[in-house]
Amino acid sequence: MYRQSKQYGKKQPRTRKPQRSTTLTVAAVAALVPLAAACGSEQAGDAGSDSAGAGAGGQRVTGVRWSIDSVTVDGTTHRAPDTAHVRIDDGGRAAGSTGCNSFSARADVEGEGDGGDARRVRLSDAMFTEKACAETPAGFEKSLGRALTTGPLTTQGEGERLTLTTADGDTVRLSRSEDASLHGTRWVVDTPGQKGEKGRAVLAFDREAGTVAGRLPCNRVNAAATVSDGRITLGAPSTTRMMCEGSLMDAEKRLLALFDGKVTYRIDQQTLTLTSEDGVTVRAVAEQ
Repeated sequence: MYRQSKQYGKKQPRTRKPQRSTTLTVAAVAALVPLAAACGSEQAGDAGSDSAGAGAGGQRVTGVRWSIDSVTVDGTTHRAPDTAHVRIDDGGRAAGSTGCNSFSARADVEGEGDGGDARRVRLSDAMFTEKACAETPAGFEKSLGRALTTGPLTTQGEGERLTLTTADGDTVRLSRSEDASLHGTRWVVDTPGQKGEKGRAVLAFDREAGTVAGRLPCNRVNAAATVSDGRITLGAPSTTRMMCEGSLMDAEKRLLALFDGKVTYRIDQQTLTLTSEDGVTVRAVAEQ
């Protein structure tokens, strides 16, 4: 369930008094999660290739899937779970995960990032899930939420790393995610009109078996798959023979058009793009 964050729309004044030790409710912890999304990005372009998305030092902020490494608040550093990540797309939307809760938010990126004023990122209209996960420390989510909601964050890039800094000097450290592997990854296909599990198509490539198998919007499928020099030669598909509603069958026919021929493929961080010889393009995202 997603809810809109209201308590983080304004910067809260920092108090120098010792904080009382309290137990956070699930909702309070989750409220901090979505705001983490606003600091980073996922769909990749070449780092530094677009000045509109570049931060200080020429590092690209938007269009990159950033792993969250740590957050430091009041001098205390909290390590992030391995799966925590954030992404800001070129349209000004942020999304990601703290390793437990998923989130989305509006993200406004300011500044030229040309060696002058540092680029800034500001979050608003945050939406978040409300789950409690034992493997995600509450201290991490609380600190991350605070760091990301105290106003504009300046950015400083260095190589494959990016640091977001608040006006008070708290920091969120990020690193560029590596590209997912074609083989051994479950690829969730971008199916128009998909809602929940219904119509969810998933493909997985097996290097040793030389096959691709998975689920189409309606039926299951498997076929031979030979990978070489940025191309995949797909064999004739073998599918189950269920009938589903018209929209699902239409989406399934579009995916089946990729088979029994060659497709080019490109992996950009966590996004796989398949393009057939006659121009049919399908995108999929690595399952988290």
